[in-house]
Amino acid sequence: MSIQSIREKINLSLYDSKESVLRLFKIGSFIIASFILSLLVYQFGFSPDQETKDWIIIAIKASFIFYILKYFIDILYSYKIYTFFKETWFEGLLLFLIIINAVSRSFLDQSILFWVGQQLELFLLENFYILFIQFYFFVLVGIELGKASSKLSLIKLNPPQLLILSFVILIFAGTGLLMMPEMTKEVDYMPFFEALFTSISASCVTGLIVVDTATYFTQKGHTVLMLLIQLGGLNIISFATLFAIFSKKGLGIKHQTMIQENFSSDSLLSGKGLLRKIFMFSFLMEVLGTILLYFTWSPQIKFPHLQEQFFYSLFHSVSAFNNAGFSLFSDGLSNHLIHNSYGMHLIIAALIFFGSIGFPVIQDLFNLERIKKSLKTPWSGLKLSSQISFYTALILIAFGTLMFYFLEQQNSLNGMKIEGQLITSLFHSITARTAGFNSVDFSIVSTPMLIIFIFLMFIGASPGSTGGGIKTSTFTLIIYSAINTIKGQKRIEIGNRTISAELLHKAFSIFLFSASTIFIAIFILSISDGNKGLMPIAFETVSAFSTVGLSTGITPNLSIVGKIVIMICMFIGRIGTLTLAFALSRKIKSHNHQYPNAHLTIG
Repeated sequence: MSIQSIREKINLSLYDSKESVLRLFKIGSFIIASFILSLLVYQFGFSPDQETKDWIIIAIKASFIFYILKYFIDILYSYKIYTFFKETWFEGLLLFLIIINAVSRSFLDQSILFWVGQQLELFLLENFYILFIQFYFFVLVGIELGKASSKLSLIKLNPPQLLILSFVILIFAGTGLLMMPEMTKEVDYMPFFEALFTSISASCVTGLIVVDTATYFTQKGHTVLMLLIQLGGLNIISFATLFAIFSKKGLGIKHQTMIQENFSSDSLLSGKGLLRKIFMFSFLMEVLGTILLYFTWSPQIKFPHLQEQFFYSLFHSVSAFNNAGFSLFSDGLSNHLIHNSYGMHLIIAALIFFGSIGFPVIQDLFNLERIKKSLKTPWSGLKLSSQISFYTALILIAFGTLMFYFLEQQNSLNGMKIEGQLITSLFHSITARTAGFNSVDFSIVSTPMLIIFIFLMFIGASPGSTGGGIKTSTFTLIIYSAINTIKGQKRIEIGNRTISAELLHKAFSIFLFSASTIFIAIFILSISDGNKGLMPIAFETVSAFSTVGLSTGITPNLSIVGKIVIMICMFIGRIGTLTLAFALSRKIKSHNHQYPNAHLTIG
């Protein structure tokens, strides 16, 4: 009897129990992974005694007995062994390594990884292995969440509501993590309100702070902030989607709709492919930024060890690419040690630009087929949406650079050399629209320049990016609409394309909702914090709504009401006014009939 026939008989005998047994193990896998993850979070945030740590290690080792058993059960119930091993090679390799390591400890009284580390003179190899095991549980929980996210169609919420819910969960999870004792230096734990404000600011990639990020948090706290920035920038749903792709379960229509809305994908079919490229490009840019920053820190900064220099580089790279604006220096990039590090400023500016230009635009810009065509006809392959986002961004950057250079000669640029003035002007023109980094003291920036910054912040980044604002495409359509109205043209045509009425309605709706939200916020702040002055209040509000993070320094001194208003602005600005409107409204059934046109006097 052949092996294949034996396998077929086994599969037939186990067929009736397959679904129930595998479901039971899936539930058990998620429960155990969540429990172990909770223990690791407890160890990370509360620094328990050695006895408790030993019990946590025992629990981790015991949990692997279940996962080894689960893996063999999956093999037993699998119809195609080769396909199963091919799809689960990572999990199988890790479990094999765990088994070998456990056997060597039991029979040889020595970990095989410790022995290998001695032979290769890598004495920390086993420590890396332990960290890798802990990371494995994070991945394991992510995979289980990814599998669960494929069932989004069963939840009676529309995609905008699910998107909002994902941010709410992320914000409160971040608040809980930031309140753990090990996150802060001088206090036992961070108060709830301050932790909530900081979590919203990080999750919504804004950068406004009520405490000094550099001195208030430990490195563990900074790690949590970096995690919130990464999850908030690319959106937690995207990570769940990535794990769902890895789990080979595919994506439902509702899941793909969320990707399309979050990243402004052209279609449902392109959303999944775009997501893969988004993660590849994002992590590539962040790694490249980390490497470049690592070698461009000012020699005046005395890092205690290389690991800290690496962490500073990684944190600022992630913060810059996700347009968050968080810095590990008390005065931001205006700190006296780095305010003249123009090479570092240019690297951060480049990361901000690529993070704010929009992932669909990046995909179009670096498309190999388009690049080949552009060698014959420059920019011939760029889509209209990419052209609008890219060229509008360049025009706004040039405008902001010139305005900062000429308006700040006697203020923040005073005393700088010409190259320093130009780089500083360019840097703040880029960062003012989306990121919030500052290399000058904003308390001395002139009022005319603050007004220009409010204008740039309100426009913000491009669609499908990590930045906020009404977006460059919305601004461009409104400008074209105004020009065509003045000229008396009935249709709006851009690049041999006609702009539909639906797009125009959407653009004007975004503009109206955004302006209304900012106006209401400024009105409330003028009552609760009127003593701060109208200009600082307006600047703070637009910065919060556009998820920029620049401030004239009034954020920590705002009243409770004022801080709540700023938190609401950051949240609405990150999810988008239309997303919020769609989430709160109900669809109205369309009618085939049409009423006669109204004649109103306008202007």
